[in-house]
Amino acid sequence: MIYKYILGILLLIGTASAGTIHVAIAANINDAMKSLKQVFHAHYPNTKVILSLGSSGKMAAQINHGAPYQIFMSADMAYPQTLYDGGIAVTKPLVYAEGSLVLFSRNKQDYTKGIQIIENSDIQSIVIANPKTAPYGKASVQALKNAKLYSKIVSKLVYGESIGQTISYTVHVADIGFVAKSSLFSPNMKQFKEGKHWMELSSNLYTPIDQGIVILKNGQGNKEVESFYHFIFSTEAKKILESFGYKIP
Repeated sequence: MIYKYILGILLLIGTASAGTIHVAIAANINDAMKSLKQVFHAHYPNTKVILSLGSSGKMAAQINHGAPYQIFMSADMAYPQTLYDGGIAVTKPLVYAEGSLVLFSRNKQDYTKGIQIIENSDIQSIVIANPKTAPYGKASVQALKNAKLYSKIVSKLVYGESIGQTISYTVHVADIGFVAKSSLFSPNMKQFKEGKHWMELSSNLYTPIDQGIVILKNGQGNKEVESFYHFIFSTEAKKILESFGYKIP
């Protein structure tokens, strides 16, 4: 396992060159990032953007261990803030989007009961992202506790490593899951309809999921890195993020 990790880092270093930037991203933004990359590339055709994704905690750990990423786009503000406090990030964390939690099932459900639906006897498996490393998982636990449901359904919980794995489990295996709203706006998820397959959870149940971005030491002084960083705050990028269900600060 350690060998594979070291090999991955060496490959990243080997491909680092002028015209290539490396961005670590939280899994929830992966689908939106495909569209963001297309628009960015139209403006900067000679700049190649290489993405690495996982839970925010996992990506932050890799950065702390020397992974040569140049930008970090987290699903929360805590991980980038820690990197900034430790001198590994060179820009203060800024919020680029606010994510939302939804309750999702591949099967049609009666959502008139709201979040209480997870108490139904036919709901035997509930997926959430790992709350220790994934901000959306942390928000899911918070929502369950605020709804006075956590202790009742904790035995039904199944954990995904990231919000990306969580949506995969929910689509293919589990009865229902707490997933990022943005996950449902990718082309391969358009068949699932609000009110039938998913419902957005009340924002009163969890702390707003402010997603943060920082430039890391490896990207300091790199004009292409700075161009991508500023692009994320552009009007074009904001429209794309909104089209994937994010709220823009």
